[in-house]
This record gives sequence, C-alpha cells and structure tokens, in this order.
Amino acid sequence: VQLEESGGGLVQLGGSLRLSCAFSERIISFNTISWHRQAPGEQRELVASINGIGSTDYADSVKGRFTISADNAQNTVYLQMRSLEPEDTGIYFCHSDRLLYEGTSGRRWAVDFWGEGTLVTVSS
Repeated sequence: VQLEESGGGLVQLGGSLRLSCAFSERIISFNTISWHRQAPGEQRELVASINGIGSTDYADSVKGRFTISADNAQNTVYLQMRSLEPEDTGIYFCHSDRLLYEGTSGRRWAVDFWGEGTLVTVSS
C-alpha cells in the first residue's frame, strides 16, 4: 500500500486549503492516521490525528482552524485548513501507524509509514 499527499500550495494570510492523504488500496481498518508538518529548520510536529472510530485530536496551535476527517469510501484522509497563518507554512506529511488493507494479494497489515509530503506556504 502507498499513500500520497496532495493539496498543498501558496495561499495568503487568512486563506484556506484542503490537504488529501490518499491510500492506494482499500483500507479495512486503521489505528491512527495523522498529519504532521515540518517548518524550515524545525522539527516535525503533530498537527492532527484521527483514529479508527473517528475520534480526533489537534495541536493547540490549530484547534478551531483545522479539521481532520476520513472518507472510508475514498480511502482518503483530509485536513481542512482555514484562517491560515504564516506560522502554518511547512511540508505536511501524512502518517499511518497501523492499518489493515486489501490488495491484490489479500488482506495485509501495514505499519508505521509516511508519505512524501506536500508543501504549504502562507504569505503575509
């Protein structure tokens, strides 16, 4: 299974973007899927997460502005970002800690994998 992030880009202060984390196979179940970001010269930080029963969690810096959601039919996890600030600039990565998927070889577990990231730039 592979995952691919998309939806990044350049946006002005106060703008919105929706990031997508799309899985290449049908997802049967997952433990936690999360979005992380890494600003230039900074460490990667957790932004938002969603677990297999739909519970969500957010970093304090994005609460009330970002929303994480999962579309099981599309095998995609989204991150809706509103009221963007320059401090939100960075590469956004999707991470899955443990998920069960169905591929051509049947059902398999995939553990601890990351996407390549998508760049978000917020200008002031």
